[in-house]
Amino acid sequence: MTQRQHNVLGEPLAVCSVLPMTGFTRNGCCDAHSGDTGSHTVCVRVTAEFLRFSRACGNDLSTPLPAWGFPGLRPGDRWCLCAARWQEALEAGVAPPVLLAATHARALEHVRLDDLRRHALDPA
Repeated sequence: MTQRQHNVLGEPLAVCSVLPMTGFTRNGCCDAHSGDTGSHTVCVRVTAEFLRFSRACGNDLSTPLPAWGFPGLRPGDRWCLCAARWQEALEAGVAPPVLLAATHARALEHVRLDDLRRHALDPA
């Protein structure tokens, strides 16, 4: 039996997005996996400002990649983001808003809960 994964609030992990489908294993959740070295554990609502920042850092999340089943993100889409990239965006002043209920507890290995709460879409 698989153990239930938890969010940064200690509750069961909520779904981040199924349109577009997100998560390291593309199951809609920002759950943690041993093979996910990028720790795609922070559920965000992407902004145009963040998408420009990410592209400038070498990770273009806006351009569709049909061969990979990736539709490209638009402002307002929810996405499981690498925790370290969210931290970089925070330090650059462009951190996208976070859905705490769908952000995995493992994100706290890279980011502070207080920082996530300050950017939360949902009440903490």
